[in-house]
Amino acid sequence: MLGTSSLSFPKSRRLTRASEFEHVKQHGYAERGRLMTLSLLAMKNTGPCRAGFITTRAIGSATIRNRIRRCLREIVRRHQHDLREDFWIVLIAKRDAANASYHALEDEWLRLAKRTSILAL
Repeated sequence: MLGTSSLSFPKSRRLTRASEFEHVKQHGYAERGRLMTLSLLAMKNTGPCRAGFITTRAIGSATIRNRIRRCLREIVRRHQHDLREDFWIVLIAKRDAANASYHALEDEWLRLAKRTSILAL
């Protein structure tokens, strides 16, 4: 059975600094979907994939933004072992994400991840 540490998604696996988000925005590639935009940047020798999440005020209230952010974080956590290493990923939620179900968000994430070839499947 897998240990709990292998299923966790610690803060060290997330992008947290504005400079990291800006670096992905300036030097990375973006793939747009209906519910979210997936931006990514290949980083050499950085180890496991790191992810950041953006939900703007245009989406809705803080409660809605936090719910979407938690859903996106959970989706990436569940699929983290399928991701190729040495990538920084930024997920930007769109307005339609506020009304989307968890499964719709997960389907969109998988579709964009396959399109950008970051899944190691």
